Formats: sequence, C-alpha cells, structure tokens
Amino acid sequence: MSDFNTEKGKGMAEDLTGKAREGLGKLTGDEEMQGKGQAEQVKGNARQTGAEFGQAMDEAGDKVKGFVHGLAGDKKSD
Repeated sequence: MSDFNTEKGKGMAEDLTGKAREGLGKLTGDEEMQGKGQAEQVKGNARQTGAEFGQAMDEAGDKVKGFVHGLAGDKKSD
C-alpha cells in the first residue's frame, strides 16, 4: 500500500511544481514555461490517478480473496 501512497505523493508534487512553473511563466510572459508547467500538472494528475486506481484494485483483490476464503470455509484472510 505504501507504494501507492508514494506514487500519489510524487504526483501531487509534480502537480504543484507544474502549477508554480505555469504561474511563473504567466508572470514573465514565457509561454514555453507555461506549457511545460501545464504538461507537468497533467503528468502529476495522471500519476495520482494511476496510484488511486492501483490501490483500489489491490483492495478489491483483497475483498475477493476474503470472499473466496469465506466460501471455502477458511477462517484465514491472508
């Protein structure tokens, strides 16, 4: 699970860095910097979404595993 949190954190950092870069580009009139900032935000958001999806799939797998163990009469959940 911590891998998902790490990836989500990296995505948040990329998003914030991109926002700062875009803002600096707007202040200085540097369209290239604005574009790079926007691209970095997209990359950061994609990383966050991927981590959230991976975490949800991991949790769903655990629930399915528990359900199957329950059907089999197993008391183990691991």
